[in-house]
Amino acid sequence: MTTGHATQPRISSVAALTLALSMLAANPASAQRGADPTGLWLTESRASQVRVARCGGGYCGTLVSVSGSGVDANNPDPALKSRKLVGVQILTAGTPSGDGFQGSLYNPTDGKSYSGSMTPKGPDRLEVSGCVLRVICKSQTWTRLK
Repeated sequence: MTTGHATQPRISSVAALTLALSMLAANPASAQRGADPTGLWLTESRASQVRVARCGGGYCGTLVSVSGSGVDANNPDPALKSRKLVGVQILTAGTPSGDGFQGSLYNPTDGKSYSGSMTPKGPDRLEVSGCVLRVICKSQTWTRLK
């Protein structure tokens, strides 16, 4: 009889593990929750590299490499049109929201800032979205550089 009782907890543990793995497979977003967005990312256009690091209670993204002229020529502020883009913070994501963070994005291509979000999609993909009036949004996926 002792043998029957000894295997019962083992069977329950195996069943619980199988159930947990099944739930993760059925809901990949829960498996990705907590993916660390810090590091070096290549933008979807492959034209820029952004370093994401902790800042305050959230994250900041700073340009570390850009293609083209490398200056902020489209900035609406005349005093900033000649500044170098390398070193410019283009992402501030400080408010937790779902699996990611809400914040703001600066797009040097058009010189405008947008409300936006950053959501890790696994260890090597980061979805970045910018919105106008939180209605018209555009997303892109950045790829982690090793």
